[in-house]
Amino acid sequence: MGTVTLGVSIAVPEPYGSQLQQRRAGFGDAAAHGIPTHVTLVPPTEVDGDRLPEIGAHLAEVASGFRAFPMRLAGTGTFRPLSPVVFVKVVEGAAGCTRLQGLVRDPEGPLDRELAFPYHPHVTVAHGISEEAMDEAFEALADYAAEWLCEGFALYEQGSDGVWRKLREYPFGTGPASVPAQLGAPADETAVRRP
Repeated sequence: MGTVTLGVSIAVPEPYGSQLQQRRAGFGDAAAHGIPTHVTLVPPTEVDGDRLPEIGAHLAEVASGFRAFPMRLAGTGTFRPLSPVVFVKVVEGAAGCTRLQGLVRDPEGPLDRELAFPYHPHVTVAHGISEEAMDEAFEALADYAAEWLCEGFALYEQGSDGVWRKLREYPFGTGPASVPAQLGAPADETAVRRP
């Protein structure tokens, strides 16, 4: 099957997801429409495609033992000068995200990997664009706020076209929660391929 590039993230629900995606595109970030608005749990990771069933089982196990938690975004931050990123801050729910990503990246599990930087939950709104555009993003979203109940996460695969598409949702516990789709996202993003 070869290798695939996977990521695990918490989707930012509507209407916030599309709003932030459109703002990101408006700042000149060409990647905006290929990346649904999210909080990363596992960054882009290359794995052997034959390991998808094992990864799916691991993620289902993590999700089944986790409970919903409140998420709140407010204001902006940046990783500059270390990394050319402007983001909206996670001001509530960061502890839940941190604990969850630790379980997903369990050293004994199939998604164990080193991170380039210490884990810091955030929602990217500008990446790798001009300094002036990043300054604009930082200022324009300084008063941004959103909140919701995080009820699960999803596994995504990056296509050869650079677009991230959802493979499967993993709701917490045993409830009927789902990861919300985003308007304007690629049409096949909601197609579910069960690993």
